[in-house]
Amino acid sequence: MRILVTNDDGIDSIGLHVLARAMRPYGEVVIAAPDQEYSGAGAAIGALHIIQPEVQRRHIEGIDTAWAVTGPPALCVFFARLGVYGPQFDLVVSGINPGANVGRAVYHSGTVGAAITARNGGISGIAISQAVTGFGVEGQGWDDALKGQMWDSAATVAQSVVEGWIADRPKEAVVINVNIPNCAVSDIKGWRRTDIGHVVTRAMAGAELEPKEGHDGAFYVRMTYGDTIQMPGETDGGAVENGEVAITYIGRFNDVPSQGSAAVNNALTSLVGESNTLHS
Repeated sequence: MRILVTNDDGIDSIGLHVLARAMRPYGEVVIAAPDQEYSGAGAAIGALHIIQPEVQRRHIEGIDTAWAVTGPPALCVFFARLGVYGPQFDLVVSGINPGANVGRAVYHSGTVGAAITARNGGISGIAISQAVTGFGVEGQGWDDALKGQMWDSAATVAQSVVEGWIADRPKEAVVINVNIPNCAVSDIKGWRRTDIGHVVTRAMAGAELEPKEGHDGAFYVRMTYGDTIQMPGETDGGAVENGEVAITYIGRFNDVPSQGSAAVNNALTSLVGESNTLHS
């Protein structure tokens, strides 16, 4: 069993190191993570002709092989599929992200994006994120809020999920999004299979332009945040807020026939002829 461990917080993240060492009982562990912060990168691989990506060997205690990549986490996984780090991998585990990746944050999360990129290449991906107490803002956690982060709790939950995946490996690659409350394992109130919520605990509510002194026509964008809201308990965010582990299997993008627009259909028919699909 070869396991690739990555993240979107960079090669120096404590959460990455804790997760990688927790994966060692299950096979050969290789780290390939961005050389810097790439939160919010989603499944982007970057503009390769501009970044001219490199990989550099790094030493991480307890891990035989670690690479820092000058690009986002999805690119780290993309390189794995191409054999940059040796033979093919059986599993990609991404995290531990400080800050829950729930609700609409799932669309933008580099942690989840790495797992999705793995699935695109036929490899299962498991994304591991942990809530940051008092900082449930759009999936992010700040350095000064991480002092009380219980990384080992998230790593223990990750081990349980990986053990289950190994014991009953799915026939087709899956993406499992795991969100864990920031508390001792003994204080977790259970687990829940959840839907992806439409909002996050506390969302960005507005943005204003602030002139950049000495730079005519240039502005800083100063963002403000709304009030904390209570999310439904059946959603990923609601479960984590309730002290539960949230497990969500993220599906592929698919066409939604019921959302077709007759006006769009008619416009295309006028331009290029009748539809060739079964539904319109």
